Amino acid sequence: MPTITKITVQKKRTDRYNIFLDHGKGEEYGFSVDEDVLIKHSLKKGMELDDLLLSEIAYSDDIRKAYNTAVNYLSRMMRTEAEVRKHLVEKEVDEVIIQEVIHKLNEYQFLNDEQLAFAYVRTQMNTTDKGPTVIKRELKEKGIAETYILEAMDEFPFELQLEKAVALCEKYMKKNKQESQKIMKQKIDQLLFRKGYNSQVNQVALEQIEETSDNEEMESLRYQAEKLERKYSKYTGYEYEQKMKQALYRKGFSIDTITQYLESK
Repeated sequence: MPTITKITVQKKRTDRYNIFLDHGKGEEYGFSVDEDVLIKHSLKKGMELDDLLLSEIAYSDDIRKAYNTAVNYLSRMMRTEAEVRKHLVEKEVDEVIIQEVIHKLNEYQFLNDEQLAFAYVRTQMNTTDKGPTVIKRELKEKGIAETYILEAMDEFPFELQLEKAVALCEKYMKKNKQESQKIMKQKIDQLLFRKGYNSQVNQVALEQIEETSDNEEMESLRYQAEKLERKYSKYTGYEYEQKMKQALYRKGFSIDTITQYLESK
């Protein structure tokens, strides 16, 4: 059986130790272990190592290395159990080792999917314009259980959803004043849906911003009409009027508003 002849600390990683062995032909490097494994197996100079003990040491060290990898991954931000498992699989860690690591992480409370779900919802609703549907989907992608997701989403009440949806509406309207109310509402509804807000929130938000005045609608029409006038400048009379009406109607303006504008011309 090999005998430990020397134990030294690694220069670059002081938490790992090099174990030197003598197999009967003189001292040579054997393997390295984590400090935790060194202590666990009481490794010391002069100790004899049989095959069973060597296997146990190797197994313990594999767990420790995978555990350190997981802790380092968790140190950057909160992660779900599913994300940690995926990360270890990508590092080519065996499933039996992963299971041991997950058990240890749970034992030390480094993993808590329920707390993570609540923290994630609060962060997203306070720092982004995402709606509940998008946040739910992201939590599912992280591997959070449906029960935890439903509990955490209670942190995002209807009132706050509406407030954020209205803010999105106002931001869009400010940038797209030249659009007709009809087209603007359609695009805002699509925007809110993509952001993750449901039809009830969208409807109430749109009702709150429907107070666009007739003057603003006429200004939008005038902007679009001036662009079209250059396009249809070669037409006159009835043909010009019909071309303008059709084009402006397609842009979402009402026939009455279009007629009013053309008559004013």
